[in-house]
Amino acid sequence: MIKAVRGTRDLLPPETALWNFVEAAVRDVFRAYNFQEIRTPIFEATELFARGVGEETDIVAKEMYTWEDGERATLGLVRAWRQTNPGAIPYTPSTGLVIHRYDPDFVAKLKEATVVIDAKSRPTTAALEQLSSYAQFLREHIPDHLIRPILAFPDRANVPNAVQTEAQRLGVELERLDYEPSKSLTLRPENTAGVVRAYIEHKLWDRGLNKLYYIGPQFRRERPQKGRYRQFYQIGAEVIGPASAGSESPARDAEVLEMLATLLDRLGITDWNLELNSVGTPADRAQFNDALRKALEPVKEKMCDDCQRRAVTNPLRVFDCKVPEDQPIIETLPRITQFLGEESRKHFEAVQDILTKVGVRFSLNDRLVRGLDYYTRTAFEFTHGALGAQNAILGGGRYDGLSEALGGPAAPGIGFAIGEDRLVMSLKETAEGVLRKPDVYVAPMAGMNGEAARLARELRQHDVVVELGDDGFRLKKSFEAATKAGAKYILIVGENEVKADAFSLKNLATGEQVSVPRAELARRIQG
Repeated sequence: MIKAVRGTRDLLPPETALWNFVEAAVRDVFRAYNFQEIRTPIFEATELFARGVGEETDIVAKEMYTWEDGERATLGLVRAWRQTNPGAIPYTPSTGLVIHRYDPDFVAKLKEATVVIDAKSRPTTAALEQLSSYAQFLREHIPDHLIRPILAFPDRANVPNAVQTEAQRLGVELERLDYEPSKSLTLRPENTAGVVRAYIEHKLWDRGLNKLYYIGPQFRRERPQKGRYRQFYQIGAEVIGPASAGSESPARDAEVLEMLATLLDRLGITDWNLELNSVGTPADRAQFNDALRKALEPVKEKMCDDCQRRAVTNPLRVFDCKVPEDQPIIETLPRITQFLGEESRKHFEAVQDILTKVGVRFSLNDRLVRGLDYYTRTAFEFTHGALGAQNAILGGGRYDGLSEALGGPAAPGIGFAIGEDRLVMSLKETAEGVLRKPDVYVAPMAGMNGEAARLARELRQHDVVVELGDDGFRLKKSFEAATKAGAKYILIVGENEVKADAFSLKNLATGEQVSVPRAELARRIQG
């Protein structure tokens, strides 16, 4: 039997009623705040996420579903490398019964060395770590060989500074090749980058301030856990436009946060917590990063592997660490609030002042950060205790530099994404509570299917929810089917009823049965 892929699942009735309930409430709230829907493609150019989400984030480095639209880059790059190194002889290292979980793209003998090639359309630190680990494995099991690990990539690929630094630290050679790869495409792991790409492509700045929302699936190759899936659903919104349209104003930040509080209250999620911080301007953050690197230098060796890497490549992301043993060290580190300039401080205070005036409660969390350069000022999360340790329902922040990072004009913006899967888990409502069951079950007697279908059509035109039976059912079976469907009434359509143009209508809860003229049926059923 073929089953749903691990990390995905089917949404079935009556659970889908809850999802429809959430999405209807979301659309109503967005409409009240003058947000309009945008729909972007489910897959985009990989480069969009590499630049828009960040080369060194776990999402881009480890979790994206990416493929080549044409010849695989790996094959083309290996071919290009062999053309530039005609003396290379393919080689299979012998390590006995010991097998490494990593399988390199190409291994060859070249002069006195064993060359290990990993070919990527874009170089990442994750690829470097895998390649370095395999090279070390070979050195341990065939010690008489000179091992040269090489990460090969197309000449036009961007190489982040963090990748260059990590390559030097790990002893991996970086080699550019004259190769034009096929288009690399990726299932979207998030939607903000796609929205900003659309903003630039369609010159939406001509519309002034854009208030856009989306609802749809995203895809990440991560370990499935409670409320987290490889195909998951997000509800999100972005406010973006020229500074002259008011996109930089703290009033926009506060409006987005107040809208989210309204939405959660509307859904019956009242015991939420809003955590707030400011990550300042790029200049503020540069000072903070310097202080953070200095503070991490003497202690990073005591931290987990991820934190040791982040201490070099992106110190801010140390604050994302969840390893319990690292928390005492993290608690001693400097905080971004100590480095906020006057402009950032005033902006953050204005956001807090507006939230206080409109009655939205919040708490300050100076560990809440964003690791990418284009994120600025306000950062926030809404959490909820019903979700356990991983208790974030939604998160977001201001990203005033993202449009420019993607090659567009300056366009300050703020946005958020709600994990719809986890939002549904937080609801106090049940599927049965929001499911609209049939108002009436139409039960045709023998030979009456046509007349019953005609009557059902008339009732549906009056917004009556109708479940239509079959004239092959005996009356007892029709009653059982009506009860199972949860119908309030059963409507008998027999030859006598059709001739009289009046039909037997029975209330299944009270047992009351009356004859109702055709013209009055809809009003009586809805009554």
